[in-house]
Amino acid sequence: MPKRLLKYKNYDVHSITTIADGKRGANIVTWLTQTDMGGKVLVVALYKVDYTIELVRQSGVLNINLLAVDQTRLIRKLGQQSGRNKDKFKNLPYNLDNRGCPYLMEAIGYAQCNVLHSTDAGDHELFVCEVLKQVVLNPEKEVMTNAFLKAKRLIRG
Repeated sequence: MPKRLLKYKNYDVHSITTIADGKRGANIVTWLTQTDMGGKVLVVALYKVDYTIELVRQSGVLNINLLAVDQTRLIRKLGQQSGRNKDKFKNLPYNLDNRGCPYLMEAIGYAQCNVLHSTDAGDHELFVCEVLKQVVLNPEKEVMTNAFLKAKRLIRG
């Protein structure tokens, strides 16, 4: 029997995309929550060693892309290698929003956000974000979850 209660939670899987000084970043996150009843504020936890967090800190701009089950290839591409020395956007269908920030065209959709502030949270940093706009791109797709990735043996559980 599992000894940790939080292992029972089935988090949705997202990609954070950002841009700062012409440098693009993307990663995989699951720790994200809405903190405002009207959907105007989200909090996302970014791993402190990721390149993406450096760009988010610098620009204060990000998009939160809700991933679909047909995007499993992105787990390795965006989540298991660094963007410091590799272009994660190569061969990745994306577009730029009105701020020049990338979003993933094959995602279910994305939330366009500006960082309001951040706080230390152990090995992660929490970014409290104002949601500027929510865009649904592919409503027919199924949301990717941690349980789905574990069942496909794409992540350890």
